[in-house]
Amino acid sequence: MKKPLLLILGILLLDQIVKFWVKTHMYLGEEIRFADWAIIHFTENNGMAFGMEFGGEYGKIFLTSFRILFVVAIFFYLKKVIAENASKLYIYCIAMVIAGAAGNIIDSFFYGKIFGASEFQIASFMPAQGYASWMHGRVVDMFYFPILSGHFPTWFPLWGGDEFVFFRPVFNVADASISVSVILMILFQKRIFNVENTQESNEPQPENKEESTTSEEA
Repeated sequence: MKKPLLLILGILLLDQIVKFWVKTHMYLGEEIRFADWAIIHFTENNGMAFGMEFGGEYGKIFLTSFRILFVVAIFFYLKKVIAENASKLYIYCIAMVIAGAAGNIIDSFFYGKIFGASEFQIASFMPAQGYASWMHGRVVDMFYFPILSGHFPTWFPLWGGDEFVFFRPVFNVADASISVSVILMILFQKRIFNVENTQESNEPQPENKEESTTSEEA
């Protein structure tokens, strides 16, 4: 249990350090360009990963509450798979999901109270009054990698002539942790879930020749 916990704490620490730096050094919408396809773009969202929205005051409370319950449930699941001596890769993937979900919970639950607003100014830390109430904080995103951009051909259905950007979503360390975990589980599912051994165990086994000979002689 020690190594998965260290992984969770390490991802959480990195996630919050990056977010804290962005909140206290950049104003909302500011960009730092390392290349045309590698940009630090400070943005905030009220919803889910990669800037997807789950709007409304009660929607925000529901989403934060759901995240907390999800993290608690999956933490107990992590303890279960460790006790069952599951694949180490699977255990680390589950730990990365927990870390990613918990990282965004911290933003949602606390940031509205511990930070000032970031619009047209650098946010202050621990102001007399934050920009929102408990559980109404906005998730901080900053990584933007528009690797490919252009326009769909005019003959392309629905989006003909429209601009496209890949990869458009702006994300953070927590989002990346969840995404990498899912990708690893897909790529290494046979190793993680021991699919081949399960299939082999379900195949009918040939009878023992010695037992067959003995039964015939009898």
